[in-house]
Amino acid sequence: MHPTDITDPDYFHKVVDCQWACPAHTPVPEYIRLIAAGRYGDAYMINWRSNVFPGILGRTCDRPCEPACRRGRVEAEPVAICRLKRVAADFKDDIRARLPQKAARPNGRRIALVGGGPASLTVARDLAPLGYACTIFDREQKPGGMVRTQIPRFRLPEEVIDEECGYILDLGVTFVGGTPVDSLKVLLEQDFDAVFVGCGAPRGRDLDIPGRREAAKNIHIGIEWLANVSFGHVDTIGRRVIVLGGGNTAMDCCRSSRRLGGEDVKVVVRSGYEEMKASPWEKEDAMHEGIPIFNFLVPKEFTHENGRLTGVLFEEVKPEYDTRGRRKLVPTGAPDQHFPCDDVLVAVGQENAFPWIERDIGVAFDDHGMPVVDPKTLRSTHPKVFFGGDAAFGPKNIIWAVAHGHEAAVSIDRLLSGEDIAERPLPAVTVISQKMGIHEWSYDNAVSPDRRFRVPLRDKVVALADIRAEVELGYDLELALKEAERCLNCDVQTVFTTPLCIECDACADICPMDCITFTANGDEDELRTRLRAPAPNPDQDLYVSAPLKTTRVMVKDEDVCLHCGLCAERCPTGAWDMRKTLIETTHAGSPAGHPCRQPRRSAA
Repeated sequence: MHPTDITDPDYFHKVVDCQWACPAHTPVPEYIRLIAAGRYGDAYMINWRSNVFPGILGRTCDRPCEPACRRGRVEAEPVAICRLKRVAADFKDDIRARLPQKAARPNGRRIALVGGGPASLTVARDLAPLGYACTIFDREQKPGGMVRTQIPRFRLPEEVIDEECGYILDLGVTFVGGTPVDSLKVLLEQDFDAVFVGCGAPRGRDLDIPGRREAAKNIHIGIEWLANVSFGHVDTIGRRVIVLGGGNTAMDCCRSSRRLGGEDVKVVVRSGYEEMKASPWEKEDAMHEGIPIFNFLVPKEFTHENGRLTGVLFEEVKPEYDTRGRRKLVPTGAPDQHFPCDDVLVAVGQENAFPWIERDIGVAFDDHGMPVVDPKTLRSTHPKVFFGGDAAFGPKNIIWAVAHGHEAAVSIDRLLSGEDIAERPLPAVTVISQKMGIHEWSYDNAVSPDRRFRVPLRDKVVALADIRAEVELGYDLELALKEAERCLNCDVQTVFTTPLCIECDACADICPMDCITFTANGDEDELRTRLRAPAPNPDQDLYVSAPLKTTRVMVKDEDVCLHCGLCAERCPTGAWDMRKTLIETTHAGSPAGHPCRQPRRSAA
């Protein structure tokens, strides 16, 4: 193997697993350390720059960072990264003076944003301070999109949405509420320099099975029903409720039903419990509130009597796999099961709907009715039209919409600055040694087996009595400090200097994970098998040194390294150093190859 090039910005970025896994690349260990230090406003601002909605995401994010957390390689539960983000939002001081100001003068460029959800708001947040006149069009009267209409208030209070959307509108962004866009052609004729489409996936899938039409009065599409609940148009439901579907929308539907009068609420899914798309904690919260989940049942018919729904008939299925491992569900032959109910909520998925985009204006669509979008630049086949969030690639989640917004803003800024939008700005990387003396470090390297701390919940009886009573109370400062201390500081990197190594192997002897090996070089596949601890995960790199004096190389498996620093503490010559890396992905206004960034990259 060739020596590892640690000057590549992505090398250490990939090693900070939580930040690499976050679509918006939030510097997770950095803000957790700031929380531990009591600097909540600073922690909030680091989040705000990356993910735009710390208070919202601290309650609702799908947490792709947490499965990647190195703490999960030591014990069962990762660091509660998401809920620590909420701590920064809950305990910050007034940060408005630290936000960007309105542009002193407009740059003469006008941007139209269709849909007021997180993707469009992120684009506006990035472009407005640069002088772009950003106008958001939305059918609702307030910004937020699905964040406001589909996430129940018991999970996300409205004042949090108002606050974080307000920070963006205060940058001089114009929000035109109650104004759905009916024609992209007409919008383009209004001399906007670019159009960003962030309208989400606004249409819920229906079930066309017998009885659907006859019992329609008591069969509701999940996302539409949640929106009606959010705006107060619906405040009651039948005593017996069946929710069809296994995603997070289904979990929101069933929990909302419990608060609106549903006493017997069931969730029924066609897949297995483990295969449900809902986040594990969403399923746990539903069951905590007394909602059972039935799996491997396929709805066959809505039963009805005199025009009124009486229940749902289900066929029991089981999974079968072919020789290629592909699964299909086949009937078990068991008798059909009938679940009586008063109302059904259908939450079996969402679809994109673009009837307002004419097919003769240069925006191409694929066979599934989705726009053809460049995954890197977010530009459609029309040079001035960009897509992001669910509108670009189908339903995902808020943090992906934010990531798309950042990338689309970069593209729009480069396009209107006459630059190549395919050339993406490199991240800024700062690398700082943590060495104070030859064996003294500016952080504690003790690895303690601390279990994850549970987030306090409101009393169940109180929570179920009020649909606007937030269920999760969040960490207090004492619990926040304890949870923050579980972070292993994986952005403090082990950096090896080959000429200083005397090959005493002391670092390999002291390593608690057996992740350091001094051995002869070889092809990667073969080398991975003969390390002190075999390294079977090719998704994580091997850190390989240049040849040492004995012609051996130092190989460290980045997959299992805990960044504890014991190797650096034990090394008698200082060949190992612990260096904190701060990786900041660049946003609109940061040109590729910026001369001020190059020295920071080469410091790695």
